[in-house]
Amino acid sequence: MRRFIERFSAIDMTEGTPWKKLLYFTVPLLIGNIFQQLYSTVDAIFLGRFVGDNALAAIGASIPIFFLILMLCMGVAIGAGIMVSQYFGAKSRDDLSHTIGTSITLTAIISLVITIFVPISTRPLLILMGTPMEILEDSILYMNVLLWGILGLAYFNMLSGILRGLGEAIAPLVYLIIACLLNIVLNFFFIVVLGMGVFGAAIGTVIAQALTSILCLRKLMHMRDVFDMSLRYLIPKKKYVKQVLKLGVPSGASQAIFAIAMMITQPLVNSFGAMFIAVNVIVMRIDGFVVMPAFSFGNAMTVYAGQNVGANKMDRVDKGFKQCVLMAICVSTVLVALMLVFGRFIAGAFTETGEVVDLTMRMLWILALGYIAFTAAIVTWGVVRGAGDAISPLWGSLINSVVIRLPTAFLFVHLLSRPEALMLSLVSAWIFNLIISIVVYRMGRWRKKGLV
Repeated sequence: MRRFIERFSAIDMTEGTPWKKLLYFTVPLLIGNIFQQLYSTVDAIFLGRFVGDNALAAIGASIPIFFLILMLCMGVAIGAGIMVSQYFGAKSRDDLSHTIGTSITLTAIISLVITIFVPISTRPLLILMGTPMEILEDSILYMNVLLWGILGLAYFNMLSGILRGLGEAIAPLVYLIIACLLNIVLNFFFIVVLGMGVFGAAIGTVIAQALTSILCLRKLMHMRDVFDMSLRYLIPKKKYVKQVLKLGVPSGASQAIFAIAMMITQPLVNSFGAMFIAVNVIVMRIDGFVVMPAFSFGNAMTVYAGQNVGANKMDRVDKGFKQCVLMAICVSTVLVALMLVFGRFIAGAFTETGEVVDLTMRMLWILALGYIAFTAAIVTWGVVRGAGDAISPLWGSLINSVVIRLPTAFLFVHLLSRPEALMLSLVSAWIFNLIISIVVYRMGRWRKKGLV
């Protein structure tokens, strides 16, 4: 066991065979993403089975707004992770220490602002999105509880990003597994035993996330052989705040654009009624497992590119990218096949309504057409982002969402008048995103964006 942990911990990706280093780093990420997805999946299963389809629809209606807030928080985490990986690769201890301390302080400030000011906008936003009245109050309650507990989630994302930038992938995985198991127990207790409904689901998630962030901080404090931590590093310096925001704001904004697109298209989802909102929740939960290889390999590629750009080993970046794309596509293909074979059984775990299960399967068959393109694009953007180019992914997201996703969603729904149109527009956006990412990679401007 000790040799296993050592192999998957604190990986220096500037040396050795690229695909092996990427695989060692990705495996814990992939397992971690499985348990991360279980957070929301367990909520949905308990609510759908023990409360009803309307409770399932209630959390689905709130997802786009909360996803937008989460992506804004993720900006600091992404920027910090890129800086940490490059300074770690360059062996620049003082820069690394200032980056970590600055990121810890910025996360606290951003979380405080969100906790105080954002919940007051929940009701008007949900009403503006056309949320059905029968699920409105539960949607508001669910999202506000998550927002009041945003500190734990924000710190987990930021601290785990720092740990991964340092090459440490196993610790965030272990802590995430612990938190996920705790979340399952809390959900059972709050929802099934106490009958607290969506409030119980939300409060269980908040408690589990808070524990995860504490464990990540504890681990980071035990890694001070590679960085220093004192009050002077926690006081933000202009240079590092500027770098974190320069990398993090565009990265967070590129994800926020997708969230805004979700919010704009949510009225289309709502227009098909509460049952389809419940279907959409189930589809997104299953989809979350299928896209895990893309995000896992993409995150690994970001750290890999960051460390090797910091070490000025650009040839390794290109070699590792080709190997990473191939591995990611192979894993994604297997998961898509499993989704289509076992999709009906999985959907049945959320609800006993046969019509909901049938519609869910129709949605999944459409999405299956675009997963390979989605996976390749995420890995490609991982290289660009890890090299320090945060602007190109931002423009890619903007063009993809504004030019493709939103117009095709409204056009297809208008022409077809069926919920399947929403999935067709999503597949179109995935394919277009791959084209943009390949163009950006080939142009090569990201090669000159290193911090060191």
